[in-house]
Amino acid sequence: MVNPLPYPVSISSMGKDHLPTFPTIDKCPSIGREKHTVVADMDGTLLRGRSSFPYFALVAFEVGGILRLLFLLLASPLAGVLYYFVSESAGIRVLVFATFAGMKVADIESVARAVLPKFYSTDLHSETWRVFSSCGKRCVLTANPRIMVEGFLKEFLGADMVLGTEIATYRGRATGFVLNPGILVGNNKADALKKAFGSDAPDIGLGDRKTDFPFMKLCKESYVVPAKPEVEPVSHEKLPKPIVFHDGRLASKLTPLMALLTILWIPVGFVLACLRIAAGSLLPMPVVYYAFWALGVRVYIKGTPPPPAKKSTGQTGVLFICSHRTLLDPIFLSTALGRPIPAVTYSLSRLSEIISPIKTVRLTRDRVADANMIKKLLEQGDLVICPEGTTCREPFLLRFSALFAELTDELVPVAMANRMSMFHGTTARGWKGMDPFYFFMNPSPAYEVTFLNKLPSELTCGAGKSSHDVANYIQRTIAASLSYECTTFTRKDKYRALAGNDGTVAEKPAANAKKIMGC
Repeated sequence: MVNPLPYPVSISSMGKDHLPTFPTIDKCPSIGREKHTVVADMDGTLLRGRSSFPYFALVAFEVGGILRLLFLLLASPLAGVLYYFVSESAGIRVLVFATFAGMKVADIESVARAVLPKFYSTDLHSETWRVFSSCGKRCVLTANPRIMVEGFLKEFLGADMVLGTEIATYRGRATGFVLNPGILVGNNKADALKKAFGSDAPDIGLGDRKTDFPFMKLCKESYVVPAKPEVEPVSHEKLPKPIVFHDGRLASKLTPLMALLTILWIPVGFVLACLRIAAGSLLPMPVVYYAFWALGVRVYIKGTPPPPAKKSTGQTGVLFICSHRTLLDPIFLSTALGRPIPAVTYSLSRLSEIISPIKTVRLTRDRVADANMIKKLLEQGDLVICPEGTTCREPFLLRFSALFAELTDELVPVAMANRMSMFHGTTARGWKGMDPFYFFMNPSPAYEVTFLNKLPSELTCGAGKSSHDVANYIQRTIAASLSYECTTFTRKDKYRALAGNDGTVAEKPAANAKKIMGC
């Protein structure tokens, strides 16, 4: 009997429901596909996870906070019942409404650009990616709202076309409803595919469930992505574009159980964070290390720090050159040394300045004024600076400003690393005043402070080296100790990617010169 369908079908492919059985994705060749077009579903196909709840939860928390996340969690049982016993479309509609209703469209787009790509990229299905990346034209057909996924798919996976559910809006806010033809599942996916491609059938269709079969049947070849056996996600080295910058407070995806635990933990964690911050701010610095350990904050010290400068002998202070992970870097450096070290920084919230246990001095971005200020501070003792100018969460170091290398030859590189299990202690889009609170709200946050060897005199500007050579050398030294990668990205690159601005801090009225805003 001749197979009338444009894909391979086995004899067992026609069951009582008359549904075809497609070959699995591992049977799909990926060689010579440069001129082919692939159309892939997202959840369970392009991504290993079959549930979109974690990503809706991220949007709910990052835009609407804990109350919106609670609303989504309370609505999720209804969504699950409708999804499994009524229709996929009905269940997804509940998630869309609970997540988006009343949100500003600009805020949803911001989270989709700055937060979601990191989480999507860690769950990329390796077999699907092998086929998807081999094709010259790539299209994703998904039930997810297009506004959530389009940025990641086009910028990081090279998708040429994204067909997804369109959310309804009114005066710049999402209504919580969707536009016709509704959620893209089943026949709606097939209709969207026909509308986009017309009579020119795509070469490959990839899906993972029965509701994908209608659009898969329209493709010349079709393959199904089985839920088992599980495969390893695509490693970040194999992504076409590495994710250097990302934002958001949550450090991990939220399953319904994790969402519940997070909601229950936040009030407890905030009280704990206040205790930890109070200990760091009010106790003498020599005992802060032990107080942190008693309160569950782990501080690991490696290397041998230099002794404090002796003013009686006219010795100038040492300039500690730190990699920048959070605004707490100088505080944990001081904790490791057992004495407060002043920090020159760029932008710090008023609240963070008030609770800081160390002196912070703001850089003006005026090269001459900043140089004179740093020289004056070094005459008074040791000093710490983070020449990247902003934080980076991933294993990358941003470009080091070379100014510090011109001011002293007493340079000690310090590699900073930290660990957070629930919340990130940095933000580009939110209020920075909450940064220390979110860091200390983690159940057991950790910092590792590694003192590297003092820069040899023959490698300093005093020996004829250029300031850029010195800065680049220290960047490479710190990167090597952390197994990080050096980049030429700057503060402006980060804020343009995450917040849509260049990270410039507006001028404020002059403050007390003895304790000026910083970080």
